[in-house]
Amino acid sequence: MPSVYDAAYQGTRGANSEDAAIDLLSNEAKLFPRDTLEDVFAAVAQGEARYGVVPIENTLAGSIHRCYDLLFEHDVKIVGETVRRIVFALIAPPGVALSAVRKALSHPVALAQCEQFFRKHPLIQAVPVYDTAGAVEHVIREGRGDSAAVATRRAAEVYGGVILAESIQDHSENYTRFLLITPSKSPEAAKAPAEDYKTTIVFSVGNVPGALYHSLRPFAERRIDLAKIESRPLRGSPFEYLFYLDLIGYADAKPVSDALHELRALAKSVRVLGSYPRHRG
Repeated sequence: MPSVYDAAYQGTRGANSEDAAIDLLSNEAKLFPRDTLEDVFAAVAQGEARYGVVPIENTLAGSIHRCYDLLFEHDVKIVGETVRRIVFALIAPPGVALSAVRKALSHPVALAQCEQFFRKHPLIQAVPVYDTAGAVEHVIREGRGDSAAVATRRAAEVYGGVILAESIQDHSENYTRFLLITPSKSPEAAKAPAEDYKTTIVFSVGNVPGALYHSLRPFAERRIDLAKIESRPLRGSPFEYLFYLDLIGYADAKPVSDALHELRALAKSVRVLGSYPRHRG
């Protein structure tokens, strides 16, 4: 059995997800890197890790669509969230000059957050790889004079890289929201007042006029704050969608429980993905 602090995250040492895991758990947590988001979800669903830490959205690049899909595909639930400010740097092996760099490796989401930097440096090609910190590890190990990576200052410190340019993200107000997931059958007890909770659900509706409007009405009538709505294609049903909804409140407490009861009578399917203490920046 995994220990209480076992957690899987996508990436390698120095990744933003590792920092988020420490925020959500503790410095004493036993953290296990995985290559992909799929690997993280599989580790949690199969009981190899008690928790998983995954990015769900970024204020510049938007939603992490694959993460939404995996939440639906796996038997897991959300039990926590945190938000981290993301500051990216261009990192290279010692002795490499910015003028010599022709390739910058990083995760596609990280590269998308630094588009202005690449427009200002057209000779540097953005090369997508699976992980930000892993990109630093790779370029330091290879030691090429024309390669660098886009990652955080901590990744540079972990792998011995040199920072050639700092704060290269498109906007200083760059934040990523991370979720803490665990197997659906894990016990969970409320530890905060209901109003300090966020609940995430996923539901589907029939392809008829007004279906989404009527599905949201139970929340509006009860003045429940809807923090976010996201749609994703329903696989196997062309042009039908799953709707992910973040709302403020605890799923088992009124008025949220009443709204969910009414939604179940209106929608084709409803699944509560988790009620968890919301991040308070």
